[in-house]
Amino acid sequence: MALRHPERPPWLKVRFPAGENYERLRVLMRDQELHTVCEEAHCPNIGDCWNRGTATFMILGDTCTRSCGFCAVKTGRPGTVDLGEPRRVALAIQRMGLRHAVITSVNRDELADGGSSIFAETIRWTRKLSPEVTVEVLIPDFKGVWSALQNVLDAHPEILNHNTETVPRLYSTVRPQGNYQRSLELFRQARQMDPGALTKSGLMVGLGESVDELIAVFRDLRDVGVEILTVGQYLRPSLDHLPVVRYWTPEEFASLKQTALALGFRHVESGPLVRSSYHAEEQVRGAAPAIRPRGA
Repeated sequence: MALRHPERPPWLKVRFPAGENYERLRVLMRDQELHTVCEEAHCPNIGDCWNRGTATFMILGDTCTRSCGFCAVKTGRPGTVDLGEPRRVALAIQRMGLRHAVITSVNRDELADGGSSIFAETIRWTRKLSPEVTVEVLIPDFKGVWSALQNVLDAHPEILNHNTETVPRLYSTVRPQGNYQRSLELFRQARQMDPGALTKSGLMVGLGESVDELIAVFRDLRDVGVEILTVGQYLRPSLDHLPVVRYWTPEEFASLKQTALALGFRHVESGPLVRSSYHAEEQVRGAAPAIRPRGA
């Protein structure tokens, strides 16, 4: 008998992406030969975000060296590093008139520095062309090579984001090339390297985790100084990806938010359609209302 998966509830329905700003951004990304995690990861919020004039830039190509069970970004052998990409990303940020820019990447485990120098160069170009913009980077774990983390922090992003994704028990299937303790250590190292950077992490629910397991992760993240937390529902990108075990209700997300705030996070976004960079500017202002570009 075939395994039945839960039907998607009504609170997870989203509109088909369309609109003037959506088309403008789509053309801009193609003209600049850029990638966005919005497209590559099949984000359900792409229509909303792009029509609001925001996007999350994905640098270092569109092919990841890891094979996470939840992610729609393609896996394989990446191409050569595009040294012109940082400037083109900064130009797109300038043309969009952003106040807060989010920059992420695929994993590039074959590179000695994990691509961290391209992160740093993208931040520096953004500072040069749009000095008033605050910058958030959503980084990989760099396989625990902390000199790579230092490369990124030397460019002084306002927000350092690294997604924990799930609870430790599920790492072997959800994030097989990741390591939970290594992700926590990344935040410990970051706090020592650059105490002025706000730190942030994100989790998915719906993969079989329990409330107690989630709260244990919340506590671990607070213990290593994480200040901003996002919690959202996992949505299966295709039949080749991990199935959804269950859909959490809006009321359960609200309860998780209250629990996380009680543990001391500065700001928490928790809801079915929440993603790490969804409404990222509002998350930043919620955590640090007076935040300003830190410069280099």
